[in-house]
Amino acid sequence: MSITISDVEPRVQYTATAGQTSFTVGFEFFDNADLKVFNGTTLLTFSASPSDATEYSVSGAGQTGGGSITLGSPGATVNDVITISRDLAIARSTDFPTSGAFQIGSLNTELDKIIAMCQQLERDLKFSPKAAATTANTFNITFPNLVANKVLSVNSSGNGLEFAQDLTDITALAAITSDITALSAIASDIAAVENIKADITSVANDATDIGTVAAKATEIGRLGTVDAVADLALLGTSAVVTDMNLLATSANITAMGNLGTSANVTAMGLLGTSSVITDMGLLGTTDVVADMALLANSDVIADMALLATSDVIADMNTLATSDIVSDLNTLATTDIVNDLNQLATSDFVSDLNAIEGIKANVTTVADNISGVTSFAERYRVGSSDPSSSNDEGDLFYNSTSNVLKYYNGSAWTNIESTDTSNLATNGFAIAMAIAL
Repeated sequence: MSITISDVEPRVQYTATAGQTSFTVGFEFFDNADLKVFNGTTLLTFSASPSDATEYSVSGAGQTGGGSITLGSPGATVNDVITISRDLAIARSTDFPTSGAFQIGSLNTELDKIIAMCQQLERDLKFSPKAAATTANTFNITFPNLVANKVLSVNSSGNGLEFAQDLTDITALAAITSDITALSAIASDIAAVENIKADITSVANDATDIGTVAAKATEIGRLGTVDAVADLALLGTSAVVTDMNLLATSANITAMGNLGTSANVTAMGLLGTSSVITDMGLLGTTDVVADMALLANSDVIADMALLATSDVIADMNTLATSDIVSDLNTLATTDIVNDLNQLATSDFVSDLNAIEGIKANVTTVADNISGVTSFAERYRVGSSDPSSSNDEGDLFYNSTSNVLKYYNGSAWTNIESTDTSNLATNGFAIAMAIAL
């Protein structure tokens, strides 16, 4: 048998139509057994009379140009993949005699089979990984021993293969592909964070202080009001700063500490009575504020300092006896109050300011200014009610609502205005109590 071996690949593949049974074999083969037929990955069986689609018959063995195979009924299902390949055993099945006539036909057959075997090897090589003809470093590579759950990769030297990468790690990485993509999308943000890493560390170190500030968010919010900003601006003026520095002197600190004595606490408690609250409300009027401003001039302060001498204090204690207090209350009648108001004329005030001979004594009183400085702690002015350092009996003038308030131990309460006679009567008694 002598045939021509075409220069074609000994393999052909088809996508079947519904019920298709016949498939062309476009390469030469010598026997029916030289063919292998697959439906998908299932190897079908040769049969001269196939009974179903798992069997096939063959025609065209030993013919130039090939032949065909035929599936049994009902044939292939639509989109079945039918693969036909030549699988000739690589062996020499005949031998030539050492003498006698030369068997040309047998020689041709053997040569045809050799060519067919070569085609099979060429086909199989195409299904195997191989280096390109122009490769510089991938020829003569040997595969390493297989390792479970490892992925084949090039070694660190770039001259061989190895099973080093763990499949579990790669699977885990694949599971977070979306996260990696998201990180890639914010690469510029990550770079920006890297640039402020030192600042982030500093913030982390100050976490406790930041938490404390956050807890005071309400109070901080109040500082942002227009009135609060204005008040804070006033506190920053040189005059206010100077006055506040004076308050921090050791003498003033000692004097302010005296406010905590039981006697002073009792006296300050009297300020919370309804009558006193009414009278204190009058202190917030424009005229009273103006009069109190006059009291702050240097001459008046010097005179008040004289009042703080031990002799004067002793005399004032004497005045605080019940009989004298009763007499003083009598002096608080409407007529006497009117007379006292007349004494407050500008001429009389000028005469008082002209008294210079008692400056030295007033200075002596300044060394014992505890009674004066105590008022700075008990009476405050601002645009919003204080939220800390509040003691029962404290006074506060709210410049936002223009209302004088007192602290009753749990909350700030408005002081309402009444007639001026109560202020004159009770106010004097309170002043005496504070002096005591």
